[in-house]
Amino acid sequence: MRRILLAAALTACAVPALAQTTSTSPAPTTAPKMDAPVSGAMKTDDKGMTTVNTSTMAVRFITSKPTDMVTSRLKGVNVYNNKNENLGEIEDFVITDGKTVNGVIISVGGFLGMGERYIAVDPSNLVIHKDGNTVKAMLNTSKDDLSKAPTFDYSKTKS
Repeated sequence: MRRILLAAALTACAVPALAQTTSTSPAPTTAPKMDAPVSGAMKTDDKGMTTVNTSTMAVRFITSKPTDMVTSRLKGVNVYNNKNENLGEIEDFVITDGKTVNGVIISVGGFLGMGERYIAVDPSNLVIHKDGNTVKAMLNTSKDDLSKAPTFDYSKTKS
């Protein structure tokens, strides 16, 4: 998952799902829409995630642009507010239904790793700023507002 492009992460665009097996049927002449149904043995778990063991979607390749960034380079990036106060750092990303970046998890509060907690924000709220080799994430909020934000609970997510 670390190779998802920043553009997809920050605009909550769909990310292609990766299949573990290949289909023997001929490739379609046109690429299906990203929300096209996937055939195979479908199973929905109690958290609403649909899993399959085959994929019939045609592979679509992308070409990265100089302005694109991959999420592996965003993990650990410091998050600042508009007053340039350090709010925390990017820890993780929330992927919904295996194809959409739905949240950015940020560690906030604490000192030297003690007392910190995690919050999840909408990717569209985060702005990435690159100054030379330094990358910063900007969030329009205050430390006080973040102290009141709901805590993100990893135990409530599918591993």
